[in-house]
Amino acid sequence: MVFSNYINGEWVSGPTFENRNPANNDELVGLFVAGTPADIEIATAAAESALPAWSSMPAPSRGAILFRAAEILDSRFEAIAAEMTREEGKTLPEAKGEVRRAINIVRFFAGEGVRTNGFVVPSERDRVHMWSFRKPIGVVGLITPWNFPSAIPTWKLAPALIYGNTVVLKPASLAPLSGWRIVEAFHEAGLPKGVLNFVAGGGKAGAALVQSKPVKAVSFTGSCEVGNQLHAEASKRRIRIQLEMGGKNPTVVLADCDFKLAVENVANGAFFSTGQKCTATSRVIVEEAIYNKFVDALVERAKTMKVGDGLNSGIEMGPAVSQAQLETDLEYIEVGTKEVGKPRFGGDRLTGKGPHGEDLSKGFFIAPTVFSDVSEERRIAKEEIFGPVAAIMPAKNFEHAMEMANRSPLGLSASVQTTNVARVFEFVKQMEAGLLTVNLPSAGIEYQLPFGGTKDSSFGPKEQGPAAAEFYTDFKTVYLKY
Repeated sequence: MVFSNYINGEWVSGPTFENRNPANNDELVGLFVAGTPADIEIATAAAESALPAWSSMPAPSRGAILFRAAEILDSRFEAIAAEMTREEGKTLPEAKGEVRRAINIVRFFAGEGVRTNGFVVPSERDRVHMWSFRKPIGVVGLITPWNFPSAIPTWKLAPALIYGNTVVLKPASLAPLSGWRIVEAFHEAGLPKGVLNFVAGGGKAGAALVQSKPVKAVSFTGSCEVGNQLHAEASKRRIRIQLEMGGKNPTVVLADCDFKLAVENVANGAFFSTGQKCTATSRVIVEEAIYNKFVDALVERAKTMKVGDGLNSGIEMGPAVSQAQLETDLEYIEVGTKEVGKPRFGGDRLTGKGPHGEDLSKGFFIAPTVFSDVSEERRIAKEEIFGPVAAIMPAKNFEHAMEMANRSPLGLSASVQTTNVARVFEFVKQMEAGLLTVNLPSAGIEYQLPFGGTKDSSFGPKEQGPAAAEFYTDFKTVYLKY
């Protein structure tokens, strides 16, 4: 099937690129029209033309369209989840969880149509009425990654629309189908033409989006390198920009933890989704008193992890998303081997038969990998890998563990495993990260609260929940003498 771009309410054809299944590269998921900078200009012009009518529509009416889109997505839940597994590689249970979250995000922000408010405050002057209310920014560009191809486009798109903005969405070319399905649902829900535009394509399309004159704000999730480039371009035009980028996330495991739970939480954070989460655990900082025991237990858990085609039952870890990502994982494993010795487990590309007899050589499969006795200066302890590689590091005590955890320029997420309530509160107080979890994996969020990092991981207002309004709206303040 050929999946067209969506510009000004029409499906637009053109030259295509392939989207293949990373678990079986012989399978063509679909052909996608490759958007160009010229397509971006047409799309942003359409969004600019649609802005006055859409922003003037009562917010509850905009919410009604979002509710209809959510119902359409819900009616296709199983199919959309299976397509996500085929195009991105994550297991079907993980894909179902993400699609369910995307649907809930649309419903949450649909409700914002009747909840959005401003301020009414008393004046110091006689017979002066003062109030502020939110207004949309204008045309918004959304540049989204491949690792959460439904949830991240949705948590950017839904608030942008409900607050009266018009949108051009450019998804990652490695996994565009999930975003395409979201746009399809909004089209069928009756969204006016030009309000939402979808242009698939590579980096040139993304750069054109930031440079396009009608665009007043850009929200980006992806690598630090690309995010820094976009920030520089946006600064030239003084437009609003929101960046969610990399993480080198620690999980601190203390001696008083629930041991079995801690092992499972680290395995989940490090290996589920093939480690391809910006919030994944890549540094495991373990108190010396249980260090050797924990290393042995995590190695045993890695050995039992079922790796294969995520559409099959019981699979816990799918493939890397692409040949390039697989090669990056293997290169870092080679670096780690030179730095600290062979991994305690894993480190190899998998090419044999999977748990269900699938031919792993046709996909980009890699074993979950555990390195032990990793010191802080090693590259695998400092650089984001974005693969299923856990670097375990010993700490003398809680204070030492916190010093290690905070010695990173990145600060997206962090986790602590402990049964000591005092340590929990010290961790929450001291940890330099935007997302903290306690006795849970470092990855795994809900949509009702703000999401975002600190330090070099993020820039601009936070995403999701009530914080989303801060990026997608501005205030208009009125003073009225009567």
